Amino acid sequence: MARSGIDYGGMMHRAMQGLIADVLDRVSKHGLPGDHHFFITFDTRDEGVEMADWLRERYPEEMTIVIQHWFDNLTVDDLGFTVTLNFGNSPEPMRIPFDALRTFVDPSVEFGLRFETQEADDDDDEDDEDDEGGDDSPDGAPNGGGEVVQLDRWRK
Repeated sequence: MARSGIDYGGMMHRAMQGLIADVLDRVSKHGLPGDHHFFITFDTRDEGVEMADWLRERYPEEMTIVIQHWFDNLTVDDLGFTVTLNFGNSPEPMRIPFDALRTFVDPSVEFGLRFETQEADDDDDEDDEDDEGGDDSPDGAPNGGGEVVQLDRWRK
């Protein structure tokens, strides 16, 4: 039986996905303005992710892509986006569903979003404290919500 009430976490999650869809759609039509560029981390295990087998073998759980200098064929739809990126002079097309996103960061303006997942929260409850990203979310953060990502992780 479903709980009655307002699902703020789910609504926030969908709103953040919509914001990223709008940003990527504008970039697909007009290019990246100024110094804007994106670090996008996603779960490579998501069933909707399409990528080359060699990339999936190299990044079996999570991958961060950069949309900056060279990208092609960026298209956006209601469920996700496709983009062709250059990996060592080898153009590789990718399909990334919005549900697979973990972080979206534009360091040029110190903007970032982090997507929480129920699965990740369940893993953290067990014994995954040594995970690369760690659990730096504030206590009591709602499932499906988001937070601003600490940009120090990407600063040189």
